[in-house]
Amino acid sequence: MTANRYEKALADPAAAFDAPESVLRDDALSDEQKIAILKQWEYDASEEAVALEEGMPGDDSDLLRRVLVALGTLTGPLDLEQTGPSKQHGLGPAAIKKPR
Repeated sequence: MTANRYEKALADPAAAFDAPESVLRDDALSDEQKIAILKQWEYDASEEAVALEEGMPGDDSDLLRRVLVALGTLTGPLDLEQTGPSKQHGLGPAAIKKPR
């Protein structure tokens, strides 16, 4: 994956990939790049979940769960107790281990 394509995927994972599982199958990405993209996707999905919770229109899907499963595939079990203090939480650095 070229640096430019990686940067675009990092900025908007949903525009670059049709599903979180697609990130895992992209052989042009390193595990570190996959984790970075999935972490961004996790943040975006958390933001959307908060918006839905607050009554804004949107798609109530299982995207956040799928992103977390994909991340866990790369890193092993996630420590979901290690979330940020904001309403959308987000995974803190301690929640994600190094790639296996």
